[in-house]
Amino acid sequence: MQPFRTHKGRVAPLHRANVDTDQIIPKQFLKRIERTGFGEFLLFDWRRGSDGKPDPSFVLNHPRYSGASVLVVGKNFGCGSSREHAVWALEDFGFRALIAPSFADIFANNCVKNGVLTVVLSEDEVSEIARRASEFPNYEITVDLEQCRVHDRHGFSAAFQIDEFTRHCLLEGLDDIGLTLRHESDIAAYEARHAQVLA
Repeated sequence: MQPFRTHKGRVAPLHRANVDTDQIIPKQFLKRIERTGFGEFLLFDWRRGSDGKPDPSFVLNHPRYSGASVLVVGKNFGCGSSREHAVWALEDFGFRALIAPSFADIFANNCVKNGVLTVVLSEDEVSEIARRASEFPNYEITVDLEQCRVHDRHGFSAAFQIDEFTRHCLLEGLDDIGLTLRHESDIAAYEARHAQVLA
């Protein structure tokens, strides 16, 4: 998993509340067996019109947000079913950090396990970032996990909280497998002892 320390990127504002995982990645795209390639299906029903063509009025289809890697969203983002595919779609689309007043718990946990940082700020702070992203051309923000702070070059700055274990895992790029492999020598020693007992 790619470590997350400090990331500066263009911001896309999707300031909607209660966006569920069924909207983030619709069910018809869950048949894939790979973890990659889901980005093109992100928010599919919103990004495309009834004719299947991209809807130019939808924020992620607007040229000014092309290449955005920070997504600002409304409260309770990622609610609904616990499909990890939602995070895979966001990551594959290019998002490294999500900023919201709140996230669904399972979704936030899935983000951590895939190296995507969820930043919780107040509703006023989130609204201000969304406003700036809508009004300032090529608006970028820096998400600093080392200092637990979000800031831009226009004077905005806000601190965020994150539990230390989650922060450690993201800083070091450790998913569950990575955490387990840190004890590889202990596991090997145990397996060797276990083999002798069975012999």
